[in-house]
Amino acid sequence: MSIHQSAQAATVPDARRLRAILIAVSTALMAVIASVSGLNVAQTHLAVEWGASQTTVLWIINVYTLALAALLLPLGAIGDRLGRRPMLIAGLVVFGAAGVVSGLAPSAAVMIGARVAAGVGAAMIMPITLAVITSTFPEEERGRAIGVWTGVAGGGGILGMFLSALLVDVAHWRWLFVLPVALAVVALAMTARSVPDSRERSAHAFDTVGALLSAVAVIGLIFVLQEGPERGWTDPVTLVGLVAGLAAAVAFVAWELRRRDASLLDVRLFRERGLAGGSITLLVVFGVQAGVAVVLFPFFQAVLGWSGLVSTVAMLPMAGTMMAASGLAPRLAATIGARATMAAGVALAGLGLVLMALLVSVDGGYPPVLAGLLAMGVGMGLSMTPSTEAITGSLPRAEQGVASALNDVTRELGTALGVAVLGALLANGYRGAIDGRLDGVPAGAAGIAREGVANAVEVAAATGGHARALIDAAQQAFVEGWRQSMWIGAAVMGVLLVYVALRGPGSTSRGSIRPPWRR
Repeated sequence: MSIHQSAQAATVPDARRLRAILIAVSTALMAVIASVSGLNVAQTHLAVEWGASQTTVLWIINVYTLALAALLLPLGAIGDRLGRRPMLIAGLVVFGAAGVVSGLAPSAAVMIGARVAAGVGAAMIMPITLAVITSTFPEEERGRAIGVWTGVAGGGGILGMFLSALLVDVAHWRWLFVLPVALAVVALAMTARSVPDSRERSAHAFDTVGALLSAVAVIGLIFVLQEGPERGWTDPVTLVGLVAGLAAAVAFVAWELRRRDASLLDVRLFRERGLAGGSITLLVVFGVQAGVAVVLFPFFQAVLGWSGLVSTVAMLPMAGTMMAASGLAPRLAATIGARATMAAGVALAGLGLVLMALLVSVDGGYPPVLAGLLAMGVGMGLSMTPSTEAITGSLPRAEQGVASALNDVTRELGTALGVAVLGALLANGYRGAIDGRLDGVPAGAAGIAREGVANAVEVAAATGGHARALIDAAQQAFVEGWRQSMWIGAAVMGVLLVYVALRGPGSTSRGSIRPPWRR
């Protein structure tokens, strides 16, 4: 998008107001992130409340992510044009209202509609929160502010899941929506009081075709990653989604190359190390984080026998170290460079996977898991902040809504990809390991046990004298599948480490220096 005139204020807010701005956008971001994972802890309650099928329950959970991811790029670009503060306020109002409707929903259909609306509101909020930071904070303060933002984005999901699990245990699943609505109200009040407006005037019309193609591409690809494990990768619906997503992605790139300076997202910028390196790093890191969560919760619940709330508490050390390391990363990057900081983070995250692959066992309990979680939390925190800076610094300040949206889309795609891939690896490893341990178990129970460790534990009581042996077999098989998925995750992180070391970003531009083809 070629900028004709900027309406951004020339003055820089003082330190006190900058702090208020950071708190406002972080609170808004926390509301969005908490809503991504919060309903996962209430799946059984939703099914019982409305007699809903598992497919309907998954749609209630996943449709929010679909709407959010699909609209990030278009709404980020619209926010740049219409004003970031008005877009943030409107998004918080839509998001809060949708949360209220969700909490009072009388049926699954109303809930799905409310979750779509919440996803739209979240897509108005999420890219603007980061764009406000990059367009408002002076360069010397920007890195630390982005570190706070990435800490909330990375650890906020786990914290939100913990609070959601607590509310479900002590109250009712409908109280899950109190937290995001309350956060949205607080963020709305702080935004109205503290966040300045900034907008950009463009000499070009809005790229409507690019916006539609990007939405179709993201919906298609995330739909496949969410539905593939459930429906099967060769199911016609899955294949149609894959073809539609890939075709739209190819068409989007071709269209944006044709639009050049009038594009929604100038894909030529991916030639730069900053944008490419930051995007790839976030894609992989968030994929591994999400995939590890898929592995850990069944281990805590079906192997260690913990409740959902205790299982979520066990994840908090990773969230805490991730948020702390995100705040430390800008200072470390200023000392040793962004590339070295990212490489150190990727190496530590990979070490965490190796530790869990080597040390975790049925009888080992939580300490071996904790060692891996702490290493992963520090590593992810160190790698996420410079990666985010590399992405936002690769686009001019006038396009920070688009830059922030690209950052967010990358995270969402990485999360969906990690859940699908590591989840599939775990399932395949489990089935391969348990098949040789089911001798003597009744055929019906054996078939159920092959579906997963939780299923095996559930059906074990019906197998009489085989119950203890079946549970032991399922738990051992799960740990073998765990090790397989962790080793593959560690290998992926090793490849990423080599890439970052060779092709990672150097010094991060702030959008003030454009590549030759954009001058």
